[in-house]
Amino acid sequence: MKTTLSSLLFVLLFAPILMFGQTTVTGTVTEQSTAIPLPGVNILIKGTATGTATDFDGKYQISLKNGDIVVFSFVGYNPVEITYTGQSTLNVGLTENTAQLNEVVIIGYGSTTVKDATGSLDRIDSEEFNKGAIVSPENLLAGKSAGVRITSSSGSPGAGAEIRIRNGGSLSANNSPLIVVDGIPLSGGSLNAINPNEIESYTILKDASATAIYGSRATAGVVIITTKKGKSKAPFNVEYDVQASTGQIIDKIDVLSASQLRKYVIDNREDPSFLGNANTDWQDEIYKHAEGGIHNLTLTKGFENGSIRVNYNLSNQNGVLKTSQYRRNAINLNLENRFLDDHLKVNVTSKGSLVDNRFANEGAIGSALFFDPTQPVEGNWGGYFEFEDADGVANLAPRNPVSLLMLRDNRQRAKRNISNIVLDYKFHFLPELRLNVNAGFDYEEYDGRFFTNKNAGFNNLNDGQFADIGTYDGINKNKLLDFYLNYKKNFDGSLLSGIDMTAGHTYQRFYNISYSRNRNTSTGIYDVPLPSIPFELILESYFARANFTLDSKYIFTATYRRDISSRFSKDNRNADFPSAAFSWLASDEDFLKDSSVISNLKLRLSWGITGQQEIGGAFPYLGVYSRGDIRSQYQFGSEFIPTIRPEGYNEDIKWEESTMYNAGVDYGLFNDKITGTLDFYYRKNKDLLQYSQVPGGSNLENFLDQNVGETVSRGIEIGINATPVKTKDFSWDVSANFTVSDVEITKLTLTDDPNFPGQPIGGIAGGVGNTIQINALNAEPESFYVYKQVVDAGGAPLEGVYVDLNGDNIINDSDKYRFQSGTPDAFFGFTSSMNYKNLDFNFTLRGSLGNYMYNNFRSANGYGQAILNQIGDYYGNGSVDAIKTGFINNQQFSDLYVENASFMKLDNISLGYTIPFEKITLRASLIGQNLFTITNYTGLDPEISSGIDNNVYPKPRIFSLGLNFNFK
Repeated sequence: MKTTLSSLLFVLLFAPILMFGQTTVTGTVTEQSTAIPLPGVNILIKGTATGTATDFDGKYQISLKNGDIVVFSFVGYNPVEITYTGQSTLNVGLTENTAQLNEVVIIGYGSTTVKDATGSLDRIDSEEFNKGAIVSPENLLAGKSAGVRITSSSGSPGAGAEIRIRNGGSLSANNSPLIVVDGIPLSGGSLNAINPNEIESYTILKDASATAIYGSRATAGVVIITTKKGKSKAPFNVEYDVQASTGQIIDKIDVLSASQLRKYVIDNREDPSFLGNANTDWQDEIYKHAEGGIHNLTLTKGFENGSIRVNYNLSNQNGVLKTSQYRRNAINLNLENRFLDDHLKVNVTSKGSLVDNRFANEGAIGSALFFDPTQPVEGNWGGYFEFEDADGVANLAPRNPVSLLMLRDNRQRAKRNISNIVLDYKFHFLPELRLNVNAGFDYEEYDGRFFTNKNAGFNNLNDGQFADIGTYDGINKNKLLDFYLNYKKNFDGSLLSGIDMTAGHTYQRFYNISYSRNRNTSTGIYDVPLPSIPFELILESYFARANFTLDSKYIFTATYRRDISSRFSKDNRNADFPSAAFSWLASDEDFLKDSSVISNLKLRLSWGITGQQEIGGAFPYLGVYSRGDIRSQYQFGSEFIPTIRPEGYNEDIKWEESTMYNAGVDYGLFNDKITGTLDFYYRKNKDLLQYSQVPGGSNLENFLDQNVGETVSRGIEIGINATPVKTKDFSWDVSANFTVSDVEITKLTLTDDPNFPGQPIGGIAGGVGNTIQINALNAEPESFYVYKQVVDAGGAPLEGVYVDLNGDNIINDSDKYRFQSGTPDAFFGFTSSMNYKNLDFNFTLRGSLGNYMYNNFRSANGYGQAILNQIGDYYGNGSVDAIKTGFINNQQFSDLYVENASFMKLDNISLGYTIPFEKITLRASLIGQNLFTITNYTGLDPEISSGIDNNVYPKPRIFSLGLNFNFK
């Protein structure tokens, strides 16, 4: 008791002295060479967790006592330690650290720096991402990297985008890159379960040297996504971000108005009594303003040996097409801790999401273009007008577009979790040697149901006795276990100045199955659930990489990977994928290192082989049997027995291979005020995995997956970054990229056949089984295959008159020619970022050149018979082309409908203002997306990945208001 009382008196006596010993110190941290303030500099009292950070003007405030050692640190600059000796003001200038400015980039099974990288790769940080109401991560990258094309073909809420790196090169196999999220290669599909707000950076691997360590699935490139993590010793922080958005369609398809249709019917001597009395704009009826909201709440806390970061995300997005809606609830968790004197690092990452979709019936888009505008919206079929046959039954197409939306309800809920634990151990007896173990999974389960009102005109069940109801569900599993050993050591004063070697093993198993259950069309009773054929794929691989640096200037890299895929038979299951690369740091040579112009110059050469095994089925080499559905059953008494039927197979199918050569230059000028890259590549894909025709009677099917054909790709990629202005109050950064690329089919059949025109592809509306594209020898994939239209002296097209290209006085398929394709010859992106004190302004322009589009709406609905010759006593609607061209009959194979779709878009623009308060930083922003498009294409959008414009969900123009609260 006496001791306790003495201690209390001691504390009470000396507490004021201790308090008075603390001094509030202020100061400014600047860049030493320019005196420009540095925001976000970490300031920490050494040996404690007490610290702060500089504000936007580089200013800070902290309480110190004599003898405290204050550490100032910032990425890209040398840390500074100062012992406090009573100053009231402590200004600090930080100097650039060249080694740190060579940023660390994540590569396959490890990391390197931009300086030491020998392959062609690009890193895009979160500060460079597109802004706005973005719910799908792919759209963050649009226009940001040379050789990378992001195409969002649908404006539906939550819709993803197609990623193409160097244009792929396969014909029927997968041309999408491998996506790796925090070390887990995903199984494909949408990325919208991942919160874009939680992505720290993208690393894009382009050439075979960079991608070969992933071997399988790396032919089309690799995109590595790294999510945000906490920082050790960082104080507790709360951040809340909210965005409210509104969107609307930019334009409408040019169809006949009610008055134009009436005049057209009378001008063509048809009976106008079948027309109605309304004046309905069906596109106005199906589209609306779409509201959305995105919320992010993030909590972070650093500890002495680790950190924790938790993020909750709620995204709501309504579509501009009525009844379409997307909602995502997601939680991201990251835990990191270090043990055994920092020799063992454990990182746990978990991304869980609950995504609810209501899918609008997108058939309403086509119906709105084709439905008679003289008819009313309301009627007798569930409250909506429908055309009836002679028996008074509404079984005639087209359907009332508003009815298609309002009387059908199709909803899906998807639960997904992507989690992994990474153990990284630095051996005590040899700290240069590390063991990395990564175990993870990507698990998704989904269920959905659709409901059609029993009174709807398009209900197929018993003339309104039963509602059309069905359910479906499924599971997708992806399990991963990999490990590798890495040895990295630098040698000072030696010819061999550095070595970095990695070797490891990976195992991944994919499994999915789905079930469907429908109400019987004759009894109204639910069918027994029918399962799909289970899909199972196992990939196992062994890999190694060695990197040697000589004299700190000459870097050699060699990579090897052996892949094993269960998709192929034992004879063809294994594949070897080697690569080699060399880079020369020319700017470190004596004749350049003192240059006042060239601050960085690196030359790169690489070669490598990658593989492709992504085709439709799990067992294309194996004869399997499938169960028939309700339409293929035998009746035995009162019982119906489903059939079992054999499927076609190809036991000789094997890996598709791609060999790529790459030459590149990385440069920096004027102390890296201007930096950039220049790459040239050549790629040859052989043994292409194609779904192609087989001789009749040689197999159980007429088309099979086969190894047939070759393609050659070439390209030039240019990237440049510059800082035109950088002063104390104002900075301006710009970046631009430009890509020229070409893909050509050099072999298409197993044997040379000069009479083989090619493989028809690209189905179109306006006829049964018609195609408009072709894969043909010595041409671009998916070239349009059309007749050459003849025009009169005034330039007007002549109906049914085409050029007789082969001169035989007969117009048939032999007179078709290959005319352009939907793939651009070149594409580009330009980003500008300006900051004036607390104000920031950014925008991104992007576009493409030489891409063409087949306008399927014009071809399918732009002639007289499409409007006048309908089943039943009614008329349809169509394109104003029917008036402009005067065509009476279908001319869908005319090159008149293949239009130049080159474009430039103002894709993203944002204006923000940051207000720093004492305990909170507030940033407000106004963002616009898809603001305008400059193009000669007559359709709604010149950017559709297939090259065929057929009633695509329009992409809206979106405006967002955002507020970000960062609590200190």
